[in-house]
Amino acid sequence: MPVEAFDDLSALGQEFVDDPYPVYAELRSRGPVHRVRTAASGEFWLVVDHEVGRAALSDPRLSNDIRQSADWADDGGNSIGLNMVQTDPPQHTRLRQLVAKGFTARRIEALRPRVRKIADELVDGLLERGQADLVEAFALPLPLAVICELLGVPAADRKTFHDWYLTSTDFTRPEAAGAAAGAMTGYLAELIAAKREEPGEDLLSALARAMDEDEDRLSPEEMLGMAFLLLVAGYETAANLLSSGVLALLRHPGQLAALRADWSLLDNAVEEMLRYEGPVETTAFRYAKENLTLGGTPVARGDSVAVVLAAASRDPRRFAEPDRFDIRRAAGGHLAFGHGIHRCLGAPLARLEGAVAFRTLLERCPDLALDTDPAALTWRPSLMLRGLHQLPVTVG
Repeated sequence: MPVEAFDDLSALGQEFVDDPYPVYAELRSRGPVHRVRTAASGEFWLVVDHEVGRAALSDPRLSNDIRQSADWADDGGNSIGLNMVQTDPPQHTRLRQLVAKGFTARRIEALRPRVRKIADELVDGLLERGQADLVEAFALPLPLAVICELLGVPAADRKTFHDWYLTSTDFTRPEAAGAAAGAMTGYLAELIAAKREEPGEDLLSALARAMDEDEDRLSPEEMLGMAFLLLVAGYETAANLLSSGVLALLRHPGQLAALRADWSLLDNAVEEMLRYEGPVETTAFRYAKENLTLGGTPVARGDSVAVVLAAASRDPRRFAEPDRFDIRRAAGGHLAFGHGIHRCLGAPLARLEGAVAFRTLLERCPDLALDTDPAALTWRPSLMLRGLHQLPVTVG
């Protein structure tokens, strides 16, 4: 790819989508911060360095509130409600505290038997068929079932919602993305209304009660945004972790053999998967509240800034031989779940799902293998999330 094309990410096409790391490495060699553009988002600053990215994620001068954007009247047309990712303290603090009540360590750990049961049921299906698309048959339905049960989303609606969401994140088709976002907005508004009318024991019902009963109430816009964020963040990142993690293991048979020989490596293997091919490629935009300097680059008030978590986690100044997959590596310090006050609240759940799912799949499918040329695999065209379209495998 020619260097002069790097500023227009949309022009780089599927080659960049499938393997963005050479582009990010080249950009990083020229500096930590770059002015780029996409068809959907226009121009913005892109941070590709670990140290500068980590600092940016905790810099109070960079706001998550789109009203701080110089183009706020036109930006964010595909936004759904108002959620934690889009707010700053004290509003962010209030919203996060409300949701955190449903994501305690005890509640997450209590989900382990259910996650294992779902994983076993899905592997049963894989073994019956002998071959399948692992994304459709395992990586997606497992976390989708877990989060939808946790939130109270009807099983019949889960696939439709997922399809809408994938379209809404396609930065190459802004009109289709806007239409899909509108469909999701309508669905979630109806679901919230139903939870308020007939609440259950699920997390959405608890949040719906907070709209009516708590002294510190959620507004309808906040409730809509929280429902969307919890659904998407609760399964999409975990689904991407499962599919890309399995792919990394299958493409590195020595690492796969080491893991199967020593399950004490499992937790660290999950961390290396998160570092090597994290489920979130780039953060949501931050907006400069004042003129500032970021990594030696002047950023004007109102400018949009995005941190490439995938690039930060492969920064050779932070991780030696960053393009090498090594489950024994000290992978701590990766930015797969972000950093600072907006660090992913559901990270413990994603880690639990990953650990349970990988062990269940690998123990029960000793002959698991790719059923395609790795070069034929394609990734979804989202600058924010990184996930495979399909992962064909055989299981015996």
